Amino acid sequence: MAKTAVTVDLLPIDRLEEKIKQLVNMVDQLRSERATALDEVARLQRELDTTRARLGDAEGAGVEVSTLREERELIKNRVAQMISQIEKLGI
Repeated sequence: MAKTAVTVDLLPIDRLEEKIKQLVNMVDQLRSERATALDEVARLQRELDTTRARLGDAEGAGVEVSTLREERELIKNRVAQMISQIEKLGI
């Protein structure tokens, strides 16, 4: 009878042990998922930094294009004035 009593008394301990193993596995899985998430965050941060740099370059190019268009318009007007003056000379 003593053996049966010992077996019955160990069942809660066995269940506790199994629950602890499951908990340890869950913690390991969560740590792994956290590491993966942190890697993804780092990758996305690098991508965001690259995109911001490209946006800055594009904005700079837009300003340059605008400046070149203004310069082109000025040159066009000056050439038109020179042509007008030449035509007045009757050459």
